[in-house]
Amino acid sequence: MPKTRAQKAEIVAKLADRFARMKAVAFSSVSGYTMAQADKLREKAREANVDVFIAKKTLLLRAAKEAGLPELQGEVMDGSVLTAVAYGDEVSAAKLLKELTKENDQMALLGGILEGNVIDAAAVTRLAALPTKQQLLQQLVSVLNAPVSGFVNVLAGNLRGLVTVLGAIQEKKV
Repeated sequence: MPKTRAQKAEIVAKLADRFARMKAVAFSSVSGYTMAQADKLREKAREANVDVFIAKKTLLLRAAKEAGLPELQGEVMDGSVLTAVAYGDEVSAAKLLKELTKENDQMALLGGILEGNVIDAAAVTRLAALPTKQQLLQQLVSVLNAPVSGFVNVLAGNLRGLVTVLGAIQEKKV
């Protein structure tokens, strides 16, 4: 049953709100997409703070225009489109769809939006290769912690050496 004009306006408003709050968007083709993959994708998307949905392209384009995003056209809007909108991390949507396209050969990355600019499929692939914000923070903490742990190991080395010498002396006397 076709949607009424009011229902379409409500969908466009919801999509425009998502686009207004987003950090990045990634688009993928939907051919060969199974329900098992959809369930698995929704579960992973929840964990990564990403919204995944399929909407009519006309409504998607209208919502993007309302949100002040650049015009989507060409390969980005080719065929049926699966949209992943990332809110917390710029790379999470791209990583999610890249992982999905690895599992399904019929699906392909189409492009996306990052920092208000339309990006192509190659840029989405490069974006998916980047570490997540959480991984970068973990790397930063380990780099900041390295000098402190090295200093502790140096100080502990003297004590270890003393214990080793005393152990050797004890073994000689026994």
